[in-house]
Amino acid sequence: MLEFPKWQLHLIPTTMDVFNTLLEQNPATRTIKVVDMHTSGEPTRIVLNGYPHLEGDTLLEMRRCASQKHDDIRQRLMREPRGHTEMYGAILIAETELTRRGEADIGVLFCHNEGYSTMCGHATIALGRFLVDTHDLTIFPRRNMLPHDEATGLTTLRLHAPCGVVHVSVHTDGGHSHPTRPVSFLGVPSFVTARDLEVEIPSSEQWKRLRDVQRSHVKVDISYGGAFYALVSAAELGFPDGVRGDPRTLAEFDDATAALKRVLYPRKELYRHPSEPDLEFLYGVMVVERTAKGEIGLCFFADQQIDRSPCGSCVMARVALAVDQGRLQIGEACDYESIVSLLNDGNGFRGTAIETGPEGVIVKVEGRAFYTGAASFVVEETDMVPNGFAVALPS
Repeated sequence: MLEFPKWQLHLIPTTMDVFNTLLEQNPATRTIKVVDMHTSGEPTRIVLNGYPHLEGDTLLEMRRCASQKHDDIRQRLMREPRGHTEMYGAILIAETELTRRGEADIGVLFCHNEGYSTMCGHATIALGRFLVDTHDLTIFPRRNMLPHDEATGLTTLRLHAPCGVVHVSVHTDGGHSHPTRPVSFLGVPSFVTARDLEVEIPSSEQWKRLRDVQRSHVKVDISYGGAFYALVSAAELGFPDGVRGDPRTLAEFDDATAALKRVLYPRKELYRHPSEPDLEFLYGVMVVERTAKGEIGLCFFADQQIDRSPCGSCVMARVALAVDQGRLQIGEACDYESIVSLLNDGNGFRGTAIETGPEGVIVKVEGRAFYTGAASFVVEETDMVPNGFAVALPS
């Protein structure tokens, strides 16, 4: 039996009381409960409860409601002191227009340091595990209706993301996700809107490496994988050593990709979506370095967040580009790494071109996600920074 010195005994009940009180749902402290996971090192903070009801008949309308009426919660969870500028979140939506029609099992909104994205592959992989593992029907009312294939050991679910329905497959054992096996998903149709686009960089936006090589333009590709990305080689930006060079060059990559995004962002003709205007914007810039085994990427998205994972939605965009270029055939796969996933074998993503149709290429993305914790976040009434803050470093 564990024994404590008498002088310590009076501390134990108070400590336990505070801990348990903070975990409990409490409107007075605006408690929000979350589960934290990571995929190839990239975080996903899954919001379980404490988030308000969102107005709107469609998921995209709910996304606008979240942005216009409840953005303080995103800021609170993504920014310091509860989060950090590289945090990423997933807000579960039990009912959407597609769940009501029987076309999806649950909805989700993705959020980050700038706002709300339309697709996220690394978070989808994490959600695959979590949604299979949770048996709380207040969180996932349709959990017990998920189909399970005994022959393959796969449980499948249909995730309604803002870009459309993503079909997720999870290896399960005894009703729980298998942590040693990858989660996979089939994304929405992915397609290319511009190849070998020569972009003139105004002198006011030129970064040091571009001036060093005495060029005023770069060549990029624009491709969609649930969100639009500009894909550019490291050498094209003026970095002949690729993305794995001196870590001190990260700040230079940040400057270069931010400038490129500023130049490209207003060119709305590059981001045409066949059905949804809400999806027509440039989400990120992916710097790529091809290797004998696949590709290494350095992705800057939202407000210059660096994706620690190979970026699942951009894997969809890159596979679509590779098919369009003839570098990848239907049925073929390619391995994608980030500068973080490279540190451990098997920590990257695999993208496979499954089929092509009139709307684009269907891509399967595979990766592994892991739990890192669970928490209740609170805001005391007298907290002077209730919605957090962000510290911007000088460029």
